[in-house]
Amino acid sequence: MQKWEYVTVPLLVHATKQILDNWGEDGWELVQVVPGPNPEQLVAYMKRQKS
Repeated sequence: MQKWEYVTVPLLVHATKQILDNWGEDGWELVQVVPGPNPEQLVAYMKRQKS
């Protein structure tokens, strides 16, 4: 049975790709992006398999 760990990551609109690329390099997979607390920010939900 696979086990997962999850993290929420604040995303700045002007640096979204760079932030997601950095997390992706560490094995995190993007699950969903939702609006953040203000218009300049988004929140990414990410997961990766536990080792």
